[in-house]
Amino acid sequence: PTDVERFMAMGTRIELHRFGAAGADDALLAARRAIEAVDDALTIHRPSATTALNERLLAGETAPVDDPVLFDALVAIDAVHEATLGLFDPAADRRFAATGWRGITFDRVAARLYATTPVAFDFGGFGKGFALDRAGAVLRGAGIVSACLSAGESSIAVIGEHPLGGGWPFAVPSPSDPDDSLVQVELIDQSLSISATVGAGTAAPDRAAMLRPDDRAVITAPRCAVAVARTGALAEAMSTALLVADPARADRLLGGDSENRFVFDLTPGVARRVSSARMALQ
Repeated sequence: PTDVERFMAMGTRIELHRFGAAGADDALLAARRAIEAVDDALTIHRPSATTALNERLLAGETAPVDDPVLFDALVAIDAVHEATLGLFDPAADRRFAATGWRGITFDRVAARLYATTPVAFDFGGFGKGFALDRAGAVLRGAGIVSACLSAGESSIAVIGEHPLGGGWPFAVPSPSDPDDSLVQVELIDQSLSISATVGAGTAAPDRAAMLRPDDRAVITAPRCAVAVARTGALAEAMSTALLVADPARADRLLGGDSENRFVFDLTPGVARRVSSARMALQ
């Protein structure tokens, strides 16, 4: 038997598929509520805990973090920022001279943020991976052992094995040609994230530019990055980091887990999967 929950959140279509024996009828609804709570807390497109936080930080004030979902997101960001060598930074912004996340002091005990210069958060795709993590935790807590969760076509998380056994197979299409597959992966209790500078959605007016945090270079070269990780938060952060990485840090990131991290050059007429040594700076 299969149960499905479909809805719109975080600016995209969410699908939650549960497989296995009947029961836990409220689990998918609870997972949906977990995703909607993340959307409510992290959005910058309507009043939220994040917009209130940004207002304080932009004014140069100490910012309390009263929302528990936002607090957990900041804890996760602290971890993935380090794991991505600083290349994933939701506080990086070309408008300000701030150093992004590194310029922020996060006092977890007091649940407060301090910044010496104006700064603001835009969680972007990270929010989708983080939301799928929380939905997955709800489903696991309800005893679900096989499920597939997606937020749009670029963020996927699976629980357990495929209902027929083994890994969940996914073919990642080229953003510039949906009929062309870049790579095939199999997931078990893992998450997948795809980031690209080309393809559907990259020209949306509310989409932030792909920015390298330390030098604020806007990445415009036609690329696609794919990351598989144990959590959606890390997968989202890693695919972003791979997309904006300079050659030295790309080498470190790709070398750290080459079976689960991929970068593709989508320039017509070139070999697609690239090593860091062949990555242009922009």
